Amino acid sequence: MTKLESLKIYLRELKSVAVAFSGGVDSTFLLAVAHEVLGDKVLALTAASKFIPKRELDAAIKFCAENNIRQKIFEADVLNFDGVKDNPVDRCYLCKLELFKNFLRIAEDKILVEGSNLDDAGDYRPGMKAIAELKIKSPLREVGLYKAEIRELSKEMNLPTWAKPSMACLASRFVYGEELTEQKLSMVEAAEEFLLSAGFKQLRVRVHGKIARIEVLPEDFSHVIKMHEEISTRLKNLGFDYVTLDLQGYRVGSMNEPHFDIR
Repeated sequence: MTKLESLKIYLRELKSVAVAFSGGVDSTFLLAVAHEVLGDKVLALTAASKFIPKRELDAAIKFCAENNIRQKIFEADVLNFDGVKDNPVDRCYLCKLELFKNFLRIAEDKILVEGSNLDDAGDYRPGMKAIAELKIKSPLREVGLYKAEIRELSKEMNLPTWAKPSMACLASRFVYGEELTEQKLSMVEAAEEFLLSAGFKQLRVRVHGKIARIEVLPEDFSHVIKMHEEISTRLKNLGFDYVTLDLQGYRVGSMNEPHFDIR
C-alpha cells in the first residue's frame, strides 16, 4: 500500500475534517486529498494575521474558491496573543497554542487536522508542542510522508504548490527577544516582496535590529551582486540601516542556530 493510499484511508476514517490551511505545500496537499476523499465534509480554516504575507492569504483563498472548498477565515490578532509580541524562544508555541484553540472553536463538529510532515522534526519547532497538547491530528506525519514525497505527489496531482518555495511566518525573521511590531513585520514583507519580484524564489530577509540579512540559494549569489545597489537602496528606503548577504545561503531556521546548536 502506498503512503497516498494510507493517507486516503486515514482521512476517510475521520469522516469529517477541518484542515488548518495556510496555502503552503503541505496544507494544500492535505486539503486536496481530504477534499477528494470527503467532498463537502471538508472545511478549510485559514488565519489572516500580520505574520502571514498578503500574497499567501490571497493564494489560499483563490485555491479554495477554484476548487469549491468551503473556507473560514479567522482574523488572528497575533500581536495580542499572550507573550507573542515579546518574541521569546517559545513564541511559536505561544502563537500556535492560541491559534489552534481558535481553530478548534470554529471547526464546527469536524476533526481538526494540520499539515506537518516528518521533516518537521528536524528543526527547533516549539509549535509542535502546542499541536500535541491540543491533540490535533497530523495525517501526513501519521502515514510517514516527507516533504520531497509531498512535492512529488502534488506534482502528479497538478497542484499549483508542488514547486512552491518553503514559507514560514514573518515572525521567524527576527532575533529572539526583539519586540515584534506591525511596522517591522511590514518592512520584512515589503523587502521579501521586492526580492521575489526581482526573480529570487527561495529566500528570507532576517532582521537583526536595523540590519537586514538576506538569505538566498548559493546559486543566486551572483544575481544579488548584480543587483546590489538596487537591493540596498530599496531596503534602506524601507527603514533598514545596513543590508547584508548571508554567505551560508538560505537554510531553514537560521535564527535558531545560536540558541540550539543545529548548525
